[in-house]
Amino acid sequence: MNKRSRLLSVFTGAIVPLIATPCLSLPLSPGDRLRVSIPEGELFNGIYEVNIDGTLQIPYLSPIRVAGLEPSQIEQTLSQTLIEKRLFNPKFLQVTIQPVEWSAVQVNVSGATFQPGRLLLNQRSPEARAPITQASGDYPPERFLIAAIREAGGVMPNADVKNIRLIRNGQETTIDLSGVLSGEITQDIPLVAGDQIIVPATQKVHPELIRPSQITIAGVRVFLSNLTQPASSNSGASVNKDATSFVYGSRLSQAVIAGNCAGGSTENAKRRALLVRTDRMTGETKIMERPIEDLLRKTNDDATNPFLMPDDGVACYDSKTTNLRGVADTLGAIFSPFSLLLNLLRK
Repeated sequence: MNKRSRLLSVFTGAIVPLIATPCLSLPLSPGDRLRVSIPEGELFNGIYEVNIDGTLQIPYLSPIRVAGLEPSQIEQTLSQTLIEKRLFNPKFLQVTIQPVEWSAVQVNVSGATFQPGRLLLNQRSPEARAPITQASGDYPPERFLIAAIREAGGVMPNADVKNIRLIRNGQETTIDLSGVLSGEITQDIPLVAGDQIIVPATQKVHPELIRPSQITIAGVRVFLSNLTQPASSNSGASVNKDATSFVYGSRLSQAVIAGNCAGGSTENAKRRALLVRTDRMTGETKIMERPIEDLLRKTNDDATNPFLMPDDGVACYDSKTTNLRGVADTLGAIFSPFSLLLNLLRK
């Protein structure tokens, strides 16, 4: 049995083997709408919505619990109920359950993601939730595990994507999403309301996670400061959107180049870059200072030239030569003969 065949899914509170198939039916959640069709059963036919308590209320029948069940399982449950109540002959009874609209579901994502918390997936506008009269059929692309992780900001560089935990109805299963990064066929898991997703963290950074993918962020925004002379606006300092937005996987050296910190005259060759980073979980701020020449010469050294993370701050400081020149220019302006003459005239 290969890795994909060993994936597990949780349905109706039990753990069952998950086989990678082209199509996987979704378990139902409150708010989902179903079309019930029974030949010679006009009293029961119609479109029904799953109640907030997870039950389906069909006329003349007691509420049927359907949350977490697939449509085929509901067909069996409803058929059994109708037969037990002697409403239909079991030889001729045919029940068809067809989803016509999948609702939004609320799940919780915690662990090594950039924006963990409670998420509402597959949201739709009130207009989209209007009464349904067309034929059955709907597809909720956002009610899956990969979409939930993406909605939670994507995994962090230290995430353990081979052991993502899914907890449903007290039952837990482990899912391997590493195939998403390598382009392998990976079975996505449909979610139901109340699912809990935990992305474990490891003790090290995984470079393969620091690039755009379905489970990582596409890019990062950083804040740049590079002003030898103060400017009255960002445009005057050549700091714009293009200079502060980077593809995920970019390094500090690329922010330094985008901020016009590198190059220039020989007297300014020894500039320094300062990376300011705040830990989202602890609130701790760390500062890393690097000579710009080292950043440009050791581009693949993670310690010298770290990857950029969302909302990093990058500041460039002038070399001692430039600073001394600035002091000299200031003193020269103050004590120049012209300045002295103006001071005498004012007296």
